[in-house]
Amino acid sequence: MKHKMTALALVLFAVALWLPTVAASKSLPSVIEVIGPVGDSLSSGKILSVCKRYQVPAESVYQWKNHLVIYNKSDRRNLMIVQLKKLYPKAVVKYYAQPFYVFDRKRCKDASVAKAWDHILLTANLVKDTAKQNEYMQYHATQFEKWPEVSNGFCNASFQQLLVFRNGRQLMLVISIPKGESLDKLNPKTTENNPRVDEWNRIMAGYQEGIPGTKPGEVWVFLKPVK
Repeated sequence: MKHKMTALALVLFAVALWLPTVAASKSLPSVIEVIGPVGDSLSSGKILSVCKRYQVPAESVYQWKNHLVIYNKSDRRNLMIVQLKKLYPKAVVKYYAQPFYVFDRKRCKDASVAKAWDHILLTANLVKDTAKQNEYMQYHATQFEKWPEVSNGFCNASFQQLLVFRNGRQLMLVISIPKGESLDKLNPKTTENNPRVDEWNRIMAGYQEGIPGTKPGEVWVFLKPVK
């Protein structure tokens, strides 16, 4: 399914925590990414075998071209990373220990949470300019206070949770929606009668670019479930 991303330049805020040595959050999932050479399409069989060995559901694995991702809470992630480096010797294995941005329903007037969720994973890069990266993070440090319309938009769209991770320049965005719902249907509600979010999106577009392998002008790409 092709998703229309008119409001996903949104949320890459606050202070970035990207070093692999940072302790993972005990309450939130983390991300492991395997990146093969550009132009290759990595086989998912090996990563699925690692997940099976460490009792991680196959539904936790996502892929875009030469990128394979595990999004899960497993407390055996260090062992998984070691195994993945052995199984994919020509690939880069990256670990996103914990999100630097967390939105949840506690910020909504209606704080009710759906019983089951679907997770939508996307990735993009920050621009190479270090000054702009710092400006981007500083700009977002007070997002909840100065741009409350953004999180209000998430509430209106029934987003259950939204996490953003960073490793180097690369950003990993996870949007959780009620199971069975469509992001195409929900996402436009973030900007419905909410012009301030449109303004935010225009500003944010100047700080993001596509990862290697994207088409000209393509920024956020969707990682699709393997199973």
